[in-house]
Amino acid sequence: MKISPSKQVQTLILVIALALSAINMYLILDLRQAVENAAHDLAYDYVIFQEDTMYKAKSQASGYVEFISADAAEVINQAMAKGNIVYIRPGNYTLYSDIQVYNKRNGKLLSDGAVIIGNGKRLIIKGGDYTSSQNNLISGLTIINGTLRIENSFGTTVSRMMFICCPTALEVVNTETWSEGTKIADCHFINSTVGIAFRTPAGNGTGSYASSKISRCFFNILDNSVGIIVERLAEFSDSQIQDVRMWMGENGFIRNQTGLLLDGSMHQTLLSSVVFESFADYPDQLYAISLGETSITPPVLAGGISFLGNWTARIHNPSNKWVSGFGSVFKQEELNIPIGFSGQYGPAQSIQMRPLTIASFKPKIEVQGSFAYNETITVRFRLEFVDNVISPSVEKTFSSATTLWLSDDDILRMFPSQSIIWNILVDAKSSSASTDAVVKVSIMGITT
Repeated sequence: MKISPSKQVQTLILVIALALSAINMYLILDLRQAVENAAHDLAYDYVIFQEDTMYKAKSQASGYVEFISADAAEVINQAMAKGNIVYIRPGNYTLYSDIQVYNKRNGKLLSDGAVIIGNGKRLIIKGGDYTSSQNNLISGLTIINGTLRIENSFGTTVSRMMFICCPTALEVVNTETWSEGTKIADCHFINSTVGIAFRTPAGNGTGSYASSKISRCFFNILDNSVGIIVERLAEFSDSQIQDVRMWMGENGFIRNQTGLLLDGSMHQTLLSSVVFESFADYPDQLYAISLGETSITPPVLAGGISFLGNWTARIHNPSNKWVSGFGSVFKQEELNIPIGFSGQYGPAQSIQMRPLTIASFKPKIEVQGSFAYNETITVRFRLEFVDNVISPSVEKTFSSATTLWLSDDDILRMFPSQSIIWNILVDAKSSSASTDAVVKVSIMGITT
């Protein structure tokens, strides 16, 4: 069938119109994307990007590129020194020197997937002391073969980060004052020799890394590696490790791996919903938790702690440190109770399991030594509850050396209808002005 010239013209006009419509649509979409990118970038003081072989930092206030270098660290340092909120666009950024964010408050170094090729260099968040480096945020970066170092800083947040093949992925260090309130969340530590390290303090630093939190993090651990280490004299206390999972013994790596290595103190630090998972059939020095000889206080194992698979030991505890947890047993033996004279009670010995509380207990009294003529020794038990109320007392009187267990009726006499035991208070008195007697108390029980 032949198409008339007029029909051909009409068809051509229609095709041109459709093409122009499509072009306009693409132009509109490009314009919309450009507007969205501009609005996104306006939220930052500087935006860092790569052009050819150079890294550049563009000021969002002036609209000009202010810093250019072949070393990504140099551009990031200059932008963070002059601005407070810096965004790194997705791409690969190679470091030839350290990134140093010094004495910054409320600083933010952000990305949605930029990859830092560390070359063994460090990204350092540092204060002259904790008062000058506070509430900084690092988020959205992937660091390969580098280290994020937090030094003398308060309230630093590290979120949505990935650390790959790092000698030490993240370390917290005290060289002046302390670093407390650190929050590490939603991070993945892959094939690093050390995932997170709380370092031995140096210089004028204290040991305190208190009130910190590690949450929703994942660790893939290789041979001769550790997930989290608390070094000698470091105090990762009053803190939390929560919703964390450690994969160990994968892909033929089965030797000298530790999930949590403690050489310092984790006093009153809670582990909850932490999963240690071993894939090794024949583990060799594979430990979920290892308590070193210099460790002071192990963490408290709260709910949801899982040890899956095969281990050399779930908890390596060569020094027989007391490991506590909700519903765990405890024992304190032969505690010396000071004796008051002339019918007056001496200072009370306080027995507690903080941060846990005591669900039930059974005490034994041992009275030793010699008694004067007509001398009596009285030992008194009371409970202090969480609301500071003191229970009725139970008193036992002795006229000679002996051993006695409190009965269930004695203990129930101190219990209220409902409360939480905070302390067990024990004191003693002699009817004489002096005594050669000695009072010791041992207590076994269960925590809650």
